[in-house]
Amino acid sequence: MITPEVPQNKSQYSPMAKSSVRNKPFSCFSDGFLYLGGALLAFLLVWSLWSYTVPHTFEPRGSTKSATNDARTQQCVQENPAVNLGYDPPDQTFYDDQELSYSIERPMKNWDEKRKEWLKRHPSFAPGARDRVVLVTGSQSKPCKNPIGDHLLLRFFKNKVDYCRIHGYDIFYNNVLLHPKMSSYWAKLPVVKAAMLAHPEAEWIWWVDSDAMFTDMEYKLPLRRYDYRNHNLVVHGWEKLIYKEKSWTALNAGVFLIRNCQWSMDFMEKWSSMGPMSSEYKKWGPIQRSVFKDKLFPESDDQSGLIYMLYQDKGLMDKIYLEGEYYFEGYWADIVPTYDNITEKYTELEKEDGKLRRRHAEKVSEQYGVFREPHLKEAGNGKGSWRRPFITHFTGCQPCSGDHNQIYHGETCWNGMVKALNFADNQVLRKYGFVHPDLLDSGTVTETPFDYPDDGPW
Repeated sequence: MITPEVPQNKSQYSPMAKSSVRNKPFSCFSDGFLYLGGALLAFLLVWSLWSYTVPHTFEPRGSTKSATNDARTQQCVQENPAVNLGYDPPDQTFYDDQELSYSIERPMKNWDEKRKEWLKRHPSFAPGARDRVVLVTGSQSKPCKNPIGDHLLLRFFKNKVDYCRIHGYDIFYNNVLLHPKMSSYWAKLPVVKAAMLAHPEAEWIWWVDSDAMFTDMEYKLPLRRYDYRNHNLVVHGWEKLIYKEKSWTALNAGVFLIRNCQWSMDFMEKWSSMGPMSSEYKKWGPIQRSVFKDKLFPESDDQSGLIYMLYQDKGLMDKIYLEGEYYFEGYWADIVPTYDNITEKYTELEKEDGKLRRRHAEKVSEQYGVFREPHLKEAGNGKGSWRRPFITHFTGCQPCSGDHNQIYHGETCWNGMVKALNFADNQVLRKYGFVHPDLLDSGTVTETPFDYPDDGPW
């Protein structure tokens, strides 16, 4: 605060001062007035300075302005308002219908309207519903025959939990048959339908096989891509292989994203009608093999059934998106040998850009994935790319039963899984200050120094 100058002339105390010749009573009154005025001014000055320096913590009850400011502040801080997990009104919903069945055998009708009504009665779930995803996976109910099978499945599940935690997705792990006849690869359809009914707040149900894992923990599903033309089912595949090559491997049904809507309910009803619960199940295997000459086994399977429906009705392409622009799921035998080169490339990127190697909380990991994207424009996608593959799928390895495809040795499968799991785990452990120095050694970690992986100051 600037100290005021002391006036040299008494007349300077007041611009109204004129002659010093006054009667005594008036002079006393004037002096008293000046004294009180000066004291008041000093009080106002001190109070105003205090009001600027001390934070205001009190607001009058019922203040409209205060409520408006608080609401705006919460909107700025919280991109998606927290849902109210403790609120379920007594109003009637589809859950109160005695005819409701979660079974894959019982059709669901008017699901879009029922789901919309549920969201209306649970308004805290409405914001962000368009991007809400529930990942569903599972395995058998009994212990694995392969001695290391249960350990591997546990780590596969941990990998999915890590990914969902980082990106804010819910996850459901199922290890029982929800339909006694729909076993093996058909077991997923009853679970997916039940998950749709259990999660009306979610727009997407994402099935991921137990032997598939995330190997790019930063990458997030590009959901807007599938909204553009209102696609309801996303699978990794290629149109040419369906309609020209008529190949059983034209797509992979072990990983798929399906919208929680009536179209999906109807589609799964048709799809499952080729499965073991159908009275016509035995006829579908020969029909599928008559079209897809490279199909390896005689019985009807979910993948052949999906390809057959697409082959018979090309109009389904309006609703089904064949994702081939990135590894929505990728064949492990092609991917695992590339991990070392990918690690070296990403390390080089981080040495060049301090923003990428900056330590940060796990909750903000998505932002660093966005920071990395400009550096990956030349990396490519798919086979031959040095971008981290999104999902590595160990098709044919059968980690639980151990009955792997005979075209490769079992040790190749198990070592490949360990390497992939540690490759992904390093991306998670990095947020906790550690990494596996050797991708084939799961038990050893080293602490990452400040500014890792670059030693020099920047």
